[in-house]
Amino acid sequence: MLNDEQLLRYSRQIMLAEVDIEGQQTWLDSRVLIIGAGGLGSPVSMYLAAAGIGTLVLVDDDEVDLSNLQRQIVHTTERIGMSKVESAKQSLLALNPTITVEAIDRRLAETELATQVEQADLVVDCTDNFSTRFALNRACVAHQTPLVSGAAIRTEGQVAVYDPRHPDSPCYQCLYKEGDDEALTCSESGVLAPLVGIIGSVQAMEALKVLASIGTPLVGKLLLLDGLRMEWRSLKLRKDPACPVCGADKPDN
Repeated sequence: MLNDEQLLRYSRQIMLAEVDIEGQQTWLDSRVLIIGAGGLGSPVSMYLAAAGIGTLVLVDDDEVDLSNLQRQIVHTTERIGMSKVESAKQSLLALNPTITVEAIDRRLAETELATQVEQADLVVDCTDNFSTRFALNRACVAHQTPLVSGAAIRTEGQVAVYDPRHPDSPCYQCLYKEGDDEALTCSESGVLAPLVGIIGSVQAMEALKVLASIGTPLVGKLLLLDGLRMEWRSLKLRKDPACPVCGADKPDN
């Protein structure tokens, strides 16, 4: 049951008919796993913390660097050299001290990743590492955990929601084949600062929608942003019957 402080803190959300007390309580009872505490992970974690997700689990093996601060707004100049997850934890608890933030400052091996995914109500992929993305997708499909995926590079970004609880939902590997991806990173290609804020905010919005079962999440869709023209496109995604992860025709079926 929400106490008086929570009712006031989250009042602007609770007054929304789609959310109400029930939706807010759902968020407070939720555990969200965020992989990556950088450009996308910053707005994702800050908005989910502010919105009242009860437990946030942050995973990142990197440290705060001066070059990060142009876009990774959860960190500060004073925290250069600190682990990103500890830096983010400080910011999130300063924003909302009523939630729980767990910081994991290492890259998770497959078994540990699977355990964290199984314990989570939802996973948000904020990485720029394709091997991690594929491993995360496999774990989410295996444990029927919704996955909100985002990517941002240069002046372009994309968001999609993969929800294996729905039999017709594609997974990440239906869209991208392992080994075929162009491994671009912000350090190699650059990125315009607000882009990660826009994409990360959309990811946070989708996460809240999925958790509280409100609106129409981006399941079966790929939302694309051209930041220079500020044009959005939405593409339909279909489940690949031959997908080695979720397809009906995969070899082990």
